[in-house]
Amino acid sequence: MRDTFVKTLISLAKGDRSIELVTGDLGFGVLKPFWEQLPDQFTNAGIAEQNMASLAAGMALEGKTVFIYSIGNFPTLRCLEQIRNDCAYHKANVKVVCVGGGFVYGALGMSHQATEDLAVMRALPDVVVMAPGDLVEAEECTKAIARHPGTCYLRLGRGGEKRIHGELKGFGVGKAVRVHDGEEVAIFSTGAIFDEVEKAYEILSQQGVFPAVYTFPTVKPIDNEVIKQCCLDTSLIVTVEEHNIVAGFGSAVAEVMAETDGKAKLMRVGLHDEYSVLVGSQKYLREQYGINGRSIAEQVIDRLKQMGYR
Repeated sequence: MRDTFVKTLISLAKGDRSIELVTGDLGFGVLKPFWEQLPDQFTNAGIAEQNMASLAAGMALEGKTVFIYSIGNFPTLRCLEQIRNDCAYHKANVKVVCVGGGFVYGALGMSHQATEDLAVMRALPDVVVMAPGDLVEAEECTKAIARHPGTCYLRLGRGGEKRIHGELKGFGVGKAVRVHDGEEVAIFSTGAIFDEVEKAYEILSQQGVFPAVYTFPTVKPIDNEVIKQCCLDTSLIVTVEEHNIVAGFGSAVAEVMAETDGKAKLMRVGLHDEYSVLVGSQKYLREQYGINGRSIAEQVIDRLKQMGYR
């Protein structure tokens, strides 16, 4: 996703001189093509994320569209007050980009694991929160936030993610993407955990369960219509996120369901209000915390049995 983001931003910035990229002294191997081709639209703010956010707010209020870039929690939790007071409050055209959402940097410990960022950023008024599920969504999300006025948050994976979608038509902020049709069960996911949901779909299909699958590249504003329709059409909605289930994507879905008449029950898959005390690769940590493909499928089957469907 990193390379896709940078390539897309370069293309956008060549056509719009108001676009600026500011890094917190990270990502040079990936960002090198940008500063080589667009040196006058690139700034290294140093290891000073709070200053980076305030700098971006000032540039934005002078007419720039500013992307700030760092890894894990650094562009969000480290400078939350500056994002809130300087960027969001003023509706400044600042686009906060996190590379390495969830357990991407799991080998570096909990300080680098971004597992509360969606909750924190969606709590800020009028801030758009996006988390693409594959390379196609990453490109479309980058274009969407560049066009969208005001402060936005873009949560990316790192690298090596697959292209799962073909061409996406009608992509927009606040729109979910239907991947598979299905009955009785609907699985919703946001972010790069989408590849594990696809594995879960394959396992479930082999066991005679064919869930509808939707990816939500936008967490806020969330696609109310898809959620409401699935409340009416299915018996179980499953949300999957590489994030704490408290106040995250699953909570956003729950808020809509609580105000909707429908038969569907909700099951949230993610971290259960805990920090990871384990250190290891993203694949290892997903397995340990029950958010890999096999575990997702097993949890769906168990819940269906409890509901009397298996």
